[in-house]
This record gives sequence, structure tokens and C-alpha cells, in this order.
Amino acid sequence: MDEPLPLMPGDDAETASGTPGGRTYLFDAILQPHTSLDPRGFMLLMTALVIVSFVAGMAFLLMGAWPVFGFLGIDVVLVYFAFKANYRWARMYETLRLTRDALLVERISPSGKVQRWRFQPYWLRVDIEDAASHDSRLVLSSHGRRLRIGAFLTPDERIELARALRDALAAARTALPADEPADESLHATA
Repeated sequence: MDEPLPLMPGDDAETASGTPGGRTYLFDAILQPHTSLDPRGFMLLMTALVIVSFVAGMAFLLMGAWPVFGFLGIDVVLVYFAFKANYRWARMYETLRLTRDALLVERISPSGKVQRWRFQPYWLRVDIEDAASHDSRLVLSSHGRRLRIGAFLTPDERIELARALRDALAAARTALPADEPADESLHATA
């Protein structure tokens, strides 16, 4: 994902400089959920589960408890679909890219739906609500609007991301010329 984000309203690729597409990133992060197993591990797990369930099911079948064989088969199918749902959810990701004049947040859902937000770095706050908790929230806020990011990260990862983003925002704020007007709006597009 090295290509630049598409231009947002008000962007001008000809006057920007730096990376391909005209942007210099002060901060560039891709946030992805953790997956439980790689594809090879998944195949090994499913193979082992099928073998164990089949052997146990045959033992019950020979003892006359034939319904158990069916229930063990249903268990295998449910585990398979649970992992497939987990892999589908893991296709989601968020991209945070900070330029001198904007923080661009892009969220791709498992279905491929793209949502984009643009924040002006000077007014942006990065907050962690209840940082010690597993259910802590990393929130970007500006002018009464809030956006939760990194919901799938661990609490330690959220804290680390918040620190890095705050440092990058501080650098972006010092790079802004004092006479440049600040865009105080938050844009969301779907």
C-alpha cells in the first residue's frame, strides 16, 4: 500500500512535492487486525480436527450412538466457518497518513467499502479514553467531531500509536507557517 491516497477536495498535486503523487508523509501507518492462523496453520488445524472428529465419530457409531457422529461433523463445519469469518474480518484495515497540511484517514471494510476522513493537523486532538482498559478507545477529535481508530488494536498498541501520532502532529504543527489559514473542517466521504 505504497500508493498515495486519492486527492481530497482542495488538494493540488502540481504544487505538492515529495512522494509519488506529490505528498510528503510525516507519518504513515497501516493498521490491520491480527489473524489467528496463517493459511498453512489453518489447513493443519482443520486436517487434525477432521481426523480426530472422524475417529471419535466412528467409535461412537460402532457403539450405536450414531447421532454423535453427525454432531462431531457439525462441530468441524462450525469451526471452519468461524475461521473463515475471522479471515474475512481481517481484510479490514485503516491507513493514517499525515502530510504537512492534513491527516488523511482511510478505512477499508471487509466488504471493500472505503471511507475517508481528512483532519487539519493544527486543531486535531488524539485522545485515549480509559487507557488501562482492554476496551479503551483511541479517538481523533476536531471541532466537536470524533473518529475512533484502531478499535482492533491491543491497548498497548493503541497507546504506542497515540504517542507516535501525537509526536508527528507536533512536528506538522511546527512546520505550518503562521500566516497560513487553517482549514477547520472535517470531511467524511464514503
